[in-house]
Amino acid sequence: MATAQSGTGRTITTQIPARLDRLPWSRWHWSIVIGLGTVWILDGMEVTIVGNIAARLSEPGSGLPITSGEVTGIAAALYVTGACAGALFWGRLTDIYGRKKLFLITLAVYLGATALTALSFDTWWFFLFRFLTGFGIGGEYAAINSAIDELIPAKYRGRVDLLINGSYWLGAVGGALLSIVALNTSIFPADVGWRLTFALGAVLALVILLVRRHVPESPRWLLIHGRDDEAERIVGSIEERVTAEEGKELPPAADEMTIHQRTRTTFTEIARTVFARYRRRSTLGFALFIGQAFLYNAITFGFGAILTQFFDVPSGNTGYYFAVIAAGNFLGPLLLGKLFDTVGRRVMISGTYVLSGALLFGTAWLFDRGSLTAATMTACWCVVLFFASAGASSAYLTVSEIFPMETRAMSIAFFYALGTAAGGISGPLLFAELTNTGKVGDTVLAFQIGAGLMVAAGIVAAILAVNAERRSLEDIATPLSAAEPQQAAARSSGTGS
Repeated sequence: MATAQSGTGRTITTQIPARLDRLPWSRWHWSIVIGLGTVWILDGMEVTIVGNIAARLSEPGSGLPITSGEVTGIAAALYVTGACAGALFWGRLTDIYGRKKLFLITLAVYLGATALTALSFDTWWFFLFRFLTGFGIGGEYAAINSAIDELIPAKYRGRVDLLINGSYWLGAVGGALLSIVALNTSIFPADVGWRLTFALGAVLALVILLVRRHVPESPRWLLIHGRDDEAERIVGSIEERVTAEEGKELPPAADEMTIHQRTRTTFTEIARTVFARYRRRSTLGFALFIGQAFLYNAITFGFGAILTQFFDVPSGNTGYYFAVIAAGNFLGPLLLGKLFDTVGRRVMISGTYVLSGALLFGTAWLFDRGSLTAATMTACWCVVLFFASAGASSAYLTVSEIFPMETRAMSIAFFYALGTAAGGISGPLLFAELTNTGKVGDTVLAFQIGAGLMVAAGIVAAILAVNAERRSLEDIATPLSAAEPQQAAARSSGTGS
């Protein structure tokens, strides 16, 4: 690594990004997936449990004076509002203070808020700590997706990112099955079982927090913030472990880059980068997040209510149906993820969005005709969400890789917050209102709105998606800290579009 001095900070030439990208898949990479990705399991568990216990919480003897509509409507919206606020608050700090500090702090916030939710004694307390739980999980989205993309080799980045974001649905399966046990009054009293589900979430978060302490800081972030010696030690240590595992020397890194180190990036630079230099990419990010946020936060929050109201499924049995749907959601990113790295981002993102939207329109039509039972409704949703889950996960992948390093966490936070605020706050409130009317036509309308937004987002992706497969992050979006010749070359090659 060559180093030169400049007036505003050091200028360094480094191969560290290329060295990380040329690594073969190893046990070390699996440790990153486990340490960082498992938090989405907790998020999936949280949302699913709340949706499935809504009916029980509204029953006499639950220990809370709350209605089912308040759980799936107000509490759900507060959780998402907290996630949006947390994403923006923690996202900015992630870009300034580093990925590792923030993915430890945000998990600790989530842990504490979840534990306190289990102690809810009144509606206002439950609402408050649902908001704070979301506040912690929102920060996780920015910190975790930034760290994952900066540590995983370019060849595997798409499938790994989709798998990790899709692991949310493993938590949903666990939450659905856990709610079946927790809501069984022959095992736990009505005012105890639901509390234990939140308490278990806090225990699991503590375990993940202990594992996560061993995940290193992003060497890419360290490079830009003047800590290149630390970045060198981390990458050297990774290379030693991978070399020992492979039993042969690693191939030499092919590329190098020159950057001017800095301490932080101003809001003005972030705004100029996102809204001027990369305005087409920003339009893409908005479309993807709004489409998936409305579909998931509106419809899945109310699925239990649909089963009980329209199909007379007992409230204690909704977890069985949701477990099937959640399994389909996880299988989508698992089985389709590799195609995002081989077939390509544009085809797969647009295809999964449009196909899931079209299938949802078909489901709405069948539901309106009265052609569905609880089982066939669940089967339809399973197919819809198999494709929608891969598409939704690709939204996080997209905004985490198409903007420069210095703005990565804030970009993830911004698009997540804005898209989720548009679809995730209004969605649960609207959908709870529609399903509570008991009219088939109102629920069909909610399905059609979600389907229309997914199809529209898919069309936007077909036009604007970036061909980021197997490319280094620095090639997709040149760092703002890069030397001027590199930035000019990037602009002339079209990577700034």
